Amino acid sequence: MKKVLVLGAGLVAKPLVRYLLDQGDIFVVVASRTVSKAEALVDGHSNGRALPLNVKNIDELDKLVQEADIAISLLPYTYHVQVAEFCLKHQTHLITTSYVSPAMKALDAQAREKKLLFLNEIGLDPGIDHMSAMKIIHQVQNQGGKIISFESCCGGLPAPEANDNPLGYKFSWSPRGVVMAGRNAAHFRKDNRDIQIEGKDLFRNHWPKEVESLGMLEVYPNRDSMLYEELYGLQGVETLFRGTFRNPGWCETLLNIVNLGFLDDTEKPELVGKSLAEVTALLVGVPANADLKAKTAAKLGLETNSEVIARMEWLGLFSDEPADTDPATLLDVLASRMLKKMPYQKGERDMIVLQHDFIAAYPDGKRKKICSLLIDYGIPNGDSSMARTVSLPAAIAAKLMLNGKIRMSGVHIPVVPEIYEPVLAELETMNITFKETESTL
Repeated sequence: MKKVLVLGAGLVAKPLVRYLLDQGDIFVVVASRTVSKAEALVDGHSNGRALPLNVKNIDELDKLVQEADIAISLLPYTYHVQVAEFCLKHQTHLITTSYVSPAMKALDAQAREKKLLFLNEIGLDPGIDHMSAMKIIHQVQNQGGKIISFESCCGGLPAPEANDNPLGYKFSWSPRGVVMAGRNAAHFRKDNRDIQIEGKDLFRNHWPKEVESLGMLEVYPNRDSMLYEELYGLQGVETLFRGTFRNPGWCETLLNIVNLGFLDDTEKPELVGKSLAEVTALLVGVPANADLKAKTAAKLGLETNSEVIARMEWLGLFSDEPADTDPATLLDVLASRMLKKMPYQKGERDMIVLQHDFIAAYPDGKRKKICSLLIDYGIPNGDSSMARTVSLPAAIAAKLMLNGKIRMSGVHIPVVPEIYEPVLAELETMNITFKETESTL
């Protein structure tokens, strides 16, 4: 029986673990800092085992990797390279749903030499976005066409009936990760003009985008889109943009929260024991007993009765409630508060929206617009859409690797037919499927 090691038992792990256990011929070891979470995922299955693991215990991590055919790391991305080095040591394949870091990419030659596949970015975004985009790009190229414009936007949002708070967002994955993404710089191309945006200005750059059946959402840039010019074979493309969907109002609110300084992740012992109002007062530079709403609005150049200030008040940033200062960073105070105020309630559904927009030019002079849209909903009182769309591609890839259906080696992402065709085909059987429309321009 093949053995898969799953590192981490967080918000997205359940569908992956259950899928692998249901295969019947795979033994799954789930290792997590909180062993009760791992036990809940294994749920007494005869082909599974839950173990406690502190990933900083190098010897224990080394031993677990040694015993596995594939290690699936759902840990924070900072641990992936350490896991990968143990995989090289013990001839173990590796799967992650995270972006390939330069340090991971540097392991390509060693992985090839040992005939190991380190498959990264096999989640949702990145993951399903790559696979669904490459399917269409290759179709156009096989017909002799060329992609001259490509825009891809993805977001995890509350389903419309669960969209009931002023920020239009709820957390289906790591709140710290969501907040930290607000510090990323961005780079994209629009009509042959390269545009670079500093992290501090990320939320200043957003615009509305209409999505079929959902209405108007807002989009802001997602990291460095230009990396995909080569990865996707789109050399010379006139427009290349990857963005993130949010409900209207998110970007304006987060921009002002960024401007206050809440995305600082340096340790600040002086935060310990303070209320949320006292933390905000520190950032505004006023005494805690000042008219904090008015002073905050003045510092940000806003009206006291503005929607942004109202959203901050709803979050509790002007309240006397204690700030969660473990760890004592401003970013963690914000992430913890957001999670407390913006969780999914029992029975509520989340929603994934992923849309690709292509313009393709063909040798006969015709141009076509192609839209590929995925809208997927979570299951009430069951798996979230975020958990399904992030973890099931990784689970399917693990099965395909164990069955010899994917035989590549080296550090890869899922942009080749050998990977994306069978993974997308199986996702369709789970109703994770795209609606494609085409029109002549």
